[in-house]
Amino acid sequence: MSRDFKIIKKGDEWYHVVVTDSYGNEYDNYFEFAHEASDWVNHIWSHEDWFNSANSQELLYNAIKQCKEMDEKAGRRAIL
Repeated sequence: MSRDFKIIKKGDEWYHVVVTDSYGNEYDNYFEFAHEASDWVNHIWSHEDWFNSANSQELLYNAIKQCKEMDEKAGRRAIL
């Protein structure tokens, strides 16, 4: 598999970036500035071994847990 990326900007929309790493995993994101889009492509490629070795379910669990903690501290209604 080979790496690939696309950075697309339509009118006043933010930059839409689609990145494929050398394992064939595809990532996409949006950025306000072109340099941020370019930096993100490099970030994905420089961390692809970590992304592919990480447990995605554990990462998702921890992200949701942190969101719940932030909501609790801000006095917002809890996520069920």
